Amino acid sequence: MTRISAGFDGFAFQEIETSGARIRVAHGGSGPPLLLLHGNPQTLAIWRHMAPVLARDFTVVCTDLRGYGFSSKPPAGQDHINYSKREMARDQVEVMEALGHENFFLCGHDRGGRVAHRLAMDWQDRVRKIAVVEIAPTREMYANTTDAFARGYWHWFLMIKPSPLPELMMGADPDALWRLKCGAQSGGGLEIFGAALEEYLEAFRDPEMRRASCDDYRAAAHIDIRHDEEDGEARLPMPLLALWGKRGKIEACFDCLALWRLRAADVRGQALDCGHYMPEELPDQVTESLRSFFALNT
Repeated sequence: MTRISAGFDGFAFQEIETSGARIRVAHGGSGPPLLLLHGNPQTLAIWRHMAPVLARDFTVVCTDLRGYGFSSKPPAGQDHINYSKREMARDQVEVMEALGHENFFLCGHDRGGRVAHRLAMDWQDRVRKIAVVEIAPTREMYANTTDAFARGYWHWFLMIKPSPLPELMMGADPDALWRLKCGAQSGGGLEIFGAALEEYLEAFRDPEMRRASCDDYRAAAHIDIRHDEEDGEARLPMPLLALWGKRGKIEACFDCLALWRLRAADVRGQALDCGHYMPEELPDQVTESLRSFFALNT
C-alpha cells in the first residue's frame, strides 16, 4: 500500500484507536501542539510542504479523518451519525489526548475545517485558536446556495443522494473523477499534487472511502445542520482565522468573513491568490499566516 513519506522526515507515523474509529496519525516537532485536518478527497499528505516548517515552532499532528485515506471507515449509522462532524471531531480530541495534548491550536482545510469548527464548538476548552481554510460555515453555505455555487460544487449535491447512486457513479472510473474534480478546483492543475497524487488516487480507489466520503456529505446536509441549529446564536469564543482562495468558489459566491462572524466572536482573515487547495498551491504563504496567527497573544 502506498504511503507518502516525502516531506514528513522526522515525523512518526502510527495508528490510534479512538472510541469510534482507527485513525492514521503523523506527528513531529516541538512546542505548542497544532492539529492539522485535511479535506476531501485527500489525506494528511496535503500538509507535506507545511508540516516540517511548522514543526520548528509547534508539535504538529496530522491525521487522516475517519472515512478518508488510511483511517478506518465505519458504517454510517442512523441519520449518518457516524459521519457527523461531532463524531469525526471526537476522534481528533481522543487522538490528541492519546498523544498527551489536552488543548491545542487547530487548523482544518475543506472538510477538515468543518470538523474543526464542530470540535471548537463542542470542546471549547481544548482549542486555543482555530484556523479554517477554504470554507465558510456549513449551515450558512447551504442556506446561501446560488446557481453559481451549485454548478461549481456539483459534488456536494451528487454525494448527498441516497446510496448507492453516487457510489455507483463515482466507482465507474475513480481515477478520472478524482483528476477531473480536483484539477478543476486547483489553481495550478494536477501538478500541484506532485508526489502525493498516487496516495490520493490509491485511497480514492477504495470503494469504502468513496462510500464514507458520501456519508460525510450526507451528514453535512442533515445532522450537521441540525447540530448547528441547536447551537442557536452561540459563537466560538476563541480567535478564528479564515483563509480562502481568490480563484475559488468561496470568494466568488460568499462573503467569507461576514459568514464566519455569525459563528465566531473574533474573526480575521484574507483571500490569497490561489484556488481551492491552498496548502499545496501556496504552502509558504499559508504557513506564514498560520505561524503569525498562532503566535499572537490574542
